[in-house]
Amino acid sequence: MNYKITLEAAYIVKEIKEESDAIAIALSESGKKLNPKLKYVEINIKESICESCKKKKKEILIIANTALVGLLLEIKIYNAESKEHASRIARSEIGKALKNIPLKIIDINQF
Repeated sequence: MNYKITLEAAYIVKEIKEESDAIAIALSESGKKLNPKLKYVEINIKESICESCKKKKKEILIIANTALVGLLLEIKIYNAESKEHASRIARSEIGKALKNIPLKIIDINQF
């Protein structure tokens, strides 16, 4: 079976001052680490909805010129035996490229 797996990653960016710089660097550096071998992984900034103001907000935290940027990584896995097998493959493939980056499976959809 074929699955689309969405993973959440916590990407650390050091020596930054602005949110926009942290986002640009996180996207650029993670893209470089995934390319060329995993160029088919889609990378996006994770967003959540603020409970008090009900607006979408990018998931980023900046403290002492160091940012923690939430990324969403989407990968398609073909011919997996099960959802669990597909998730193990996704974590393994992305984990090899993004060493020391925490990853969490947040969605698995069959297609």
